[in-house]
Amino acid sequence: MLSIQHISKQFDTVKALTDVSFDVPNGQILGLIGQNGAGKSTTFHSILNFIKYDGTITWQGHPLSPDDFDTIGYLPEERSLMTKLTIEQQIVYLARLKNKSAKDTRLRIDDWLGRFAVKGTRKSRISDLSKGNQQKVQLICTLIHHPKLLILDEPFSGLDPVNADLLKQAILSARDDGAAIIFSSHDMENVSALCDHLVMLRKGEMVLNGTLNEVRSQFGKTELYVTTDWSATRLATLSGVADVETRQPGQYLLHLTDPAVGPDIFAELTQGHYIEEFSQQPPTLDEIFRMKVGEDHA
Repeated sequence: MLSIQHISKQFDTVKALTDVSFDVPNGQILGLIGQNGAGKSTTFHSILNFIKYDGTITWQGHPLSPDDFDTIGYLPEERSLMTKLTIEQQIVYLARLKNKSAKDTRLRIDDWLGRFAVKGTRKSRISDLSKGNQQKVQLICTLIHHPKLLILDEPFSGLDPVNADLLKQAILSARDDGAAIIFSSHDMENVSALCDHLVMLRKGEMVLNGTLNEVRSQFGKTELYVTTDWSATRLATLSGVADVETRQPGQYLLHLTDPAVGPDIFAELTQGHYIEEFSQQPPTLDEIFRMKVGEDHA
C-alpha cells in the first residue's frame, strides 16, 4: 500500500500542497483530480522523491528505497522518448534502468506491441511513428516491467477512444495483478469508469476524498432525469426545479433545489399513470468537479 500522510510543499510563496493525506491499497485504483495547478503533479513528484516535502510517504509500510523505485511505473505528463532509437532499443533501455534484463524484455516486446496495436515493428524508429503511436510506446515502457506501483499523469491525454480503451484494459489488468495505481485525469468519465477511490485537490488542499458513491452522495440527489410529454417551460414551473436541460426531444434533466421535492414532482408528472423515465440521482462527477472548481470564482 502507498500511504501519504500530511504532506505539504511550498515553492517560495506558493503553497503547492497543504496537509494532504490518503492511501492507495494494493489492487486498487485512485483517481487524483483537480484543475491545472491544483497540486497533482507535485504530489506525484513527492512520491517519486523528485522534490523535498514535509510529511511522510511510505510504500508497504516503509519509506521508499532504491529497490522500491525499480518496481514503480511512472508516466509523466510531458511525454519524452529518444526519437533516434528504435522501439526495441527504447523499451529495452528503460527496462534496464528498472534492472530488468534485456533478454527477458525483448521476449515480451511483440506481445505488448500487439496489445496496444502499435503501427510499427520493434525495428521502427521512434521518429517514424505518429504521435499517438509514440505515446503508446511510452505506455509500454511504463508497464512492461510489471510495476507494483503505477503512477500515471494524464495518461489519456491525446488518445482517441479506441486507444483510450486499450489503456483502460491495461490499467485494469495491472490492478488485477495487485498493483496500486494512482492516475490524474481531466476526463471525469475515465475517473468514474476506473477508480475505486478518488481525491480532489484545489489549490493544494484536499477538498474531496472517498469512493465515487461516497463523493456523489455528499451532494444529494439533486439531478432528476425524466422522459415526458411536458415541455421544458412547463417543467420549469414545478416547485423545487432550479432549471431544466433538454437532452433529447421529450427527455430532460431537472436540477433540483432540494432532493426532497422528488416525490411531489413524480406525483405531478405521472398522476397515477406510467412514465417511461424518472430517475433521481446525485450530480455526476463532472458536475461536482465544475462546482468545486467554481467555488474559486464565487
